[in-house]
Amino acid sequence: MRPQDRILELKKERNAVILAHNYQVPDIQDIADYVGDSLGLAMAAAKTTADVIVFCGVDFMAESAKILNPSKIVLHPEPKARCPMAAMCDPNGVKMLKRDFPRAEVVAYVNTSAECKAEADVCCTSSNAVKVVNSLDSDLIIFIPDENLASFVQRSTEKDIIPWPGYCPTHESITVEKLKKLKEEHPGAAIIVHPECRPDVIDMADAVRSTEGILTFVRESPSSEFIIGTEQDMTYRLSKENPGKKFYTVPGAVCPTMKLITLENVLAALESMSPEVTLKPELMERARKPLQRMMDIGRGD
Repeated sequence: MRPQDRILELKKERNAVILAHNYQVPDIQDIADYVGDSLGLAMAAAKTTADVIVFCGVDFMAESAKILNPSKIVLHPEPKARCPMAAMCDPNGVKMLKRDFPRAEVVAYVNTSAECKAEADVCCTSSNAVKVVNSLDSDLIIFIPDENLASFVQRSTEKDIIPWPGYCPTHESITVEKLKKLKEEHPGAAIIVHPECRPDVIDMADAVRSTEGILTFVRESPSSEFIIGTEQDMTYRLSKENPGKKFYTVPGAVCPTMKLITLENVLAALESMSPEVTLKPELMERARKPLQRMMDIGRGD
């Protein structure tokens, strides 16, 4: 029996739902009940009636699913699938910034640990970061942990942003030089990049969108060719949903930790009902409030 078929059997037996990020490998996207960006996945996790959530993504995503569903079993098939940017931010450092800037409100990009979320006033995703920041009362914002996303938000707000010095290595590897070369090879292609990219990359893009925003942009665009400035497996879903259009990936734009989720470890997780995500109840309670506030604010792109 193929792993996919056994996974579907076990999913039914366990009353499980499989959630997968847009950066997962095609095999994982194909078995998922829902494929989306961080905000969409959080919303799907919050709404599910399943008893078991199998989260195909990196650590902070599985944590968020558990925070929003404290009574459900949340399985993360590979605990080593950790987000390097989330690991760049620590709660003690956030506490120090809060003491130094007491009138600032803290916006935690969803790409953070549960401990860092617990120190925030509100969370955001790349799709609604500008909307979240502009919704706050304070004119001073501590933004963790992505300095590139903070820089992007600063362009669309009059508030002063204090950025945490973190970044996504995958998006940092997308450079102007690489995009120029692709543009030379495909002069008619529109360039769409993720807001986690460097400021100079943002400057040369035709559009800057979250992963779901990229899907919307491509669907509505009259263009037939696109250079996609984000993780390469984003183009799998783009191609499925837009069969008449062509997509070009940036060399090296790979998130190695996303690729640690495989059919084999998803199957093993459903068979053994492990590894299970566990968090302290008081931590989940504190982190749930900024996550819920993020979802209440909704999408921005």
